[in-house]
Order: sequence, then C-alpha cells, then structure tokens
Amino acid sequence: MGQGALLFDLDGTMLHSDPIHLAVFADMMAPLGLDVSEDFYMTHVHGRLNVDFFAEFLPDHPDPQRLSDDKEAAFRARLPRPYPAMAGVVALMARARAQGWKRAVVTNAMRPNAECMLDAIGLRDQFDTIIIGEECSRGKPDPEPYRAAMAALDVAPEHAIAFEDSPSGVRAAAASGAYTVGIRSSLDDATLRAAGAHVTLSDFTDPALAPVLARLSGAPQ
Repeated sequence: MGQGALLFDLDGTMLHSDPIHLAVFADMMAPLGLDVSEDFYMTHVHGRLNVDFFAEFLPDHPDPQRLSDDKEAAFRARLPRPYPAMAGVVALMARARAQGWKRAVVTNAMRPNAECMLDAIGLRDQFDTIIIGEECSRGKPDPEPYRAAMAALDVAPEHAIAFEDSPSGVRAAAASGAYTVGIRSSLDDATLRAAGAHVTLSDFTDPALAPVLARLSGAPQ
C-alpha cells in the first residue's frame, strides 16, 4: 500500500466547469472581436493556459495579464457554491486515502481558481500538493506540471495514474510517463486516445476504472 499516486486535472475532470468558462470567454471576447462558440472554445481554449490563447488570438492586446485576471475573477464569481463534483470522484478520493495512495491536482488554472473549485466541490483538504501550470517553467501541454507533481510526491511515473479531459492535458500527462486516463466530459474516446490517453472513462463511476486502479501497488486485484 501507499506506493502509487493519483494525479487529477481539475476543470472538466473533477468538475464539469467548461460551460462556465465558455460563457465567461464568450462575454469577454465579443467586444474584442472574437466570437467564442462552443466549437471555438473546445478547439482553441480548452485545456490551455490563458497566456497561450491570448498570445495566439490577441497578440496586440496592451494588458493580457489583466485580461486573464479579469476572466478568472469572472469565473470565480459565476461558480456556484457548493458545486457538484464529477460523478464518482468523492468515492475515489475516499478509496485513495484508505489505500494510502498519494494525491495531487495538476492544473493550468491559476491558484485562486484551483482553490475556489476545490472548495466548491468540498475536496480542498484532500490533496498532498496542488501544481499550477503557470507556476511551472511551462504549462500543459508540456509535461513539466506532471513531472513537478511526481517529484513533489516522490513517485515514479510507472506508479502514477493521471486523469485528464483535454487533448492538451492528455498530451502533458502521457509525455510525463504517467498512465493517462481520459475523462469523456466534453470529448469522445477517439479524440482523447489520439492525444495519448491509454484508456477513457465516462466519469469515475465507469466500470473501466477498476482495472486502471489495479495497476497501483497495493490495489486489490
């Protein structure tokens, strides 16, 4: 027991927050000449750092950091509290504690957002570490945030399972060496597997989760 680790993305993985992000982006970008449809959001925004999105689509904006801060403040204001966690995730966290598995959040969300979301779903105190993409040398899709999480937990990649919902996050997790599980909250199996997911789940109640967890040392077979 205790040799493995579970690494969780947050937005779209532990809670279905993408509709709130989409609405905020659409409202903020419209006056700047960008029509943020659901397709646009999923293609260009989903799973990325704000700074990377702004560099691509608003390269001449005078204060991209202020724009990012305003966007995230609007998200926090719109996030209801409490907010439902992804189905099955609370039970999985209880099992992880019982098994002695280490637990980390690995997210491109800024730290105030990460803490806000974890508070909203009632899991703020359930993690050994929270790794923030913009606090690393590079955010997802680079594997650096996942490598930082494994280093903080002192866990080798072969003993880590990562849960992700976006191609950006899946690529980051897979490149870090973690066994990568795609959560089909917004995208389908084929899209997540094409990005590098080893397997995909509908949510954390999916029966396919059992053999995934059995990979960890100490998990019941």
